[in-house]
This record gives sequence, C-alpha cells and structure tokens, in this order.
Amino acid sequence: MRIDAAARKRHDSNIYVLDPLANVLDSVTVQAREGLQQQARAIAELSGRLDQSFAEVIRLLFRLNGHVVITGLGKSGHVGRKIAATLASTGTPSFFVHSGEALHGDLGMITEGDAVVMISYSGETSEVTQLLPHLARRGIPTIALVGKLDSTLARGADVAIDVAVDHEICPNNLAPTSSTLATLAMGDALAVALMKVRGFQKEDFAQLHPGGTLGRRLMRVGEAVLREGVTVIDPTTTVHECLLSLAGSDLPLALVCEGSTLRGVMTSEDVRRAGSENINAPVSEVMNATPPVVGPGVFITEAERRMEQEGHDSLVVVDVSGEVQGVFVGHR
Repeated sequence: MRIDAAARKRHDSNIYVLDPLANVLDSVTVQAREGLQQQARAIAELSGRLDQSFAEVIRLLFRLNGHVVITGLGKSGHVGRKIAATLASTGTPSFFVHSGEALHGDLGMITEGDAVVMISYSGETSEVTQLLPHLARRGIPTIALVGKLDSTLARGADVAIDVAVDHEICPNNLAPTSSTLATLAMGDALAVALMKVRGFQKEDFAQLHPGGTLGRRLMRVGEAVLREGVTVIDPTTTVHECLLSLAGSDLPLALVCEGSTLRGVMTSEDVRRAGSENINAPVSEVMNATPPVVGPGVFITEAERRMEQEGHDSLVVVDVSGEVQGVFVGHR
C-alpha cells in the first residue's frame, strides 16, 4: 500500500492514517481507462462492418414523406429517445414510441408514410418483435438496429444494421454498456449522413434551435436588430433637440438619417462633448459621421466579438443597399 499517496497526517501527532480504499481506487481507475479504450475500439470496429445496408437505410429515410419513428425497450428505449431527438434536431422529423405502449394503443401514432427503426441488441425482445407483423400489414418499412443478424428482429425487418460488440465493459459482461454506446453511435451516424444528403446547413440548424446559447450562436444580426424605440433624427436637428429626444429614449443613441440613409450617429457622450456653446448647432456639425456599422447577415457572435475588440456599445445595422435597419446592442 502506498503510504505517501494514500496517507493523511494527523495534526496532533506523527501517526499516519491509511486510506483503505487507496489500492481499490487505483485499480478501478486503471480499469476505467481500459474500459474507455475498449469502448473506443468497439465504436471503431463498427465502421469496418458498414455495408450496403447502411446506404439502403439512408435512401429509405431520405425519401420518406412521414416521420422516422424509433422504438425500443429498457436501455435500448433510452438510446432510442436520444436518437429520435438527434434526428429531429438535424432536419429529419422523428419521435420515439415505447414498444410496450405501441402494443397497447400507441401504434396509432405511427402512420402510413412513416418508417420505424426498431432497437433490440438481442433481436429477440418480444415487445419489439411483436410489432413486426402489425407494421408489415400496414406497409410501414422497418429498420432494425441489432447485435445479432440471425435474430428474429433482423430477419423480420426490411433492413438490418449490425451494432454488435465483442464484450460489454461490465465486469460480468451483462449490463448494456458498449452495446448501447455502439447503438447510439450508429444512430448519430444515420443522423449525420441524412444531414449531408439533405444539405442541412447552419441556417437550417438555427431554425430548429432558437433558444439558449446554441441558438444565439447561430442567429444573425438581422434577427436581433432593434427597431422600436430607436431615436432617428434629421441632420438639421439641433443638439438641444437631440438631447431632449435622447432623454426619452431607452438607448443613449440617435441615428442621424436623410430618409433611410445613415449620415451619422449622436450619442449622449457626443452631446456632452458638443458643450453648451453648440447647443443650437445642427447635429451634422458635431455628430460621429463614421459610426460602426454591421450587415444584417453577420452572425451575432461575430458582431459581439467585434464590439468587444473595438470597444463599441452598439452597431448600426445597414443592409447592402445602404438602408438603415436599426441598431444591434448585443447582450442586454
């Protein structure tokens, strides 16, 4: 036992108290590292077994008019929910149906025009295999993700994809671990392949992820431009009149425009710099005639990065024709 790493010196003496878990923790850390390496190999081996069945599944799902319905039970069901969520978020309409519930009424959620991806590592899960004749009778195509290609599910489905692994990392080779990871990875591979054949782009992804940090990363300035409450004044407006306008505005910024064309900006700081001696002067004489501008098609993250680097509180949004669209202020 390693005293230097596992021992704790008591404050009131020179006696060392040994941690009885020290050796065990060292051992399980090594085992965990080996387990992760084993799982990595299991995923890598999947690539060598991809064959025409994978391409056939992509062709089937790409031409689908309805939804991709994922079904499974137990751990396979949990994996199926994630696969359905990934497909739906990447441009392939999809949802999950619990296999047991499907046998008791939820089959009505599956309609002609849909396809069903059926997950069972053994390929013998009764609640899953019992769905086969009902789906076949309605002409609904079925895809199996299985660990045994000679199983009932693989033989009964229209297409079967092999997700077999040599061994679970469970020390008893019982708990679904490597097998669930392999199934999940195959689901991700299907989703990504469908993205590519659909030509699914960042803009499409943004439409499906409008919330949170991810949604903001994919939004463009034109989607967050401020139009309401923005003060717009004429170049002949006096500094005093501009000051009064800014006093009633939520933004300390006025756009100086001729029609819809930007001529400059006036901020509260510009008004202060103008001083009382220029209070009746037109803003055209004291405004910032070269304000920072940005196009509406620029990603928000790019605009905010520029604002931080250049020290701007806001950017004026101007389209390609030179017309003012509003103001972008970033995080508020």
